[in-house]
Parts: sequence; structure tokens; C-alpha cells
Amino acid sequence: MSLSDPIANMLTVIRNANTVKMERVDIPASKLKMEIIKIFKNEGYVKNFKLIDENKKSYIRVYLKYTQSGKCIIHNLKRVSKPGLRVYKKKDELPRIFNGFGTSIISTSQGVLTDKKAREKSVGGEVLCYIW
Repeated sequence: MSLSDPIANMLTVIRNANTVKMERVDIPASKLKMEIIKIFKNEGYVKNFKLIDENKKSYIRVYLKYTQSGKCIIHNLKRVSKPGLRVYKKKDELPRIFNGFGTSIISTSQGVLTDKKAREKSVGGEVLCYIW
């Protein structure tokens, strides 16, 4: 089965696993998904991740993160740019999620960056998703 939007599928898998408080989730691997998951880890939304190769298939195992009381760290994930409607923003128009408490992930000419890093490097690009 081929997916028309693998990034939206990845976000949905993480959102659903987070809702039922699963410890980990497996996602089919790609370079773009790997970069997005790295940002999730660096920003503190997931505990850890690792790339696993089995039987000529590779996937990313993502370990989800919760507070000491068991509450979810990830409140929501939203896919912004879709295959049918790409959303591009200039460096001055980059979105701020909940006044800086959330993170938007931007695909730029300098790689996949958070909105904060994109502002520092003064680049715009395709807005992939929001996480808060």
C-alpha cells in the first residue's frame, strides 16, 4: 500500500500512540521523517529514537515521553503543508506556535529546521508541521 502523505501518516501514528500512552511506536523510515524526529527529540517532545533495519525494511522506533504524573508531553501535532496544497513562508512570515511554546518545522534550503533556527539563519521554506 502506498501512502499519498507519509508525513501526515507519521504524525497520526505518533498522535494516536500518544493518546493511548504507548511506550514506543514504529514508523516506516525515510530521510525526511528522520530529520523531523531528530527535531522532536532535540526539542524534548520524544524521549529517544533509533533506526532499525530488518528484512530489507527500515523503520524508526520512537520512544514517547510523558511527565512523572503520566501526562502527555505532546499535546497535539498538526500537518500544515500537504501534497495537494503546499504552504511556503518567507523568513519574515514564519509562524510562532503558542507564542513560542510550540514548534513549527520548516523544510528550508539549509535542511529541516525549527522556526527558531530558521529565523536565526534568516531563511524561509515549506512549513511541514506544528507540534505543541
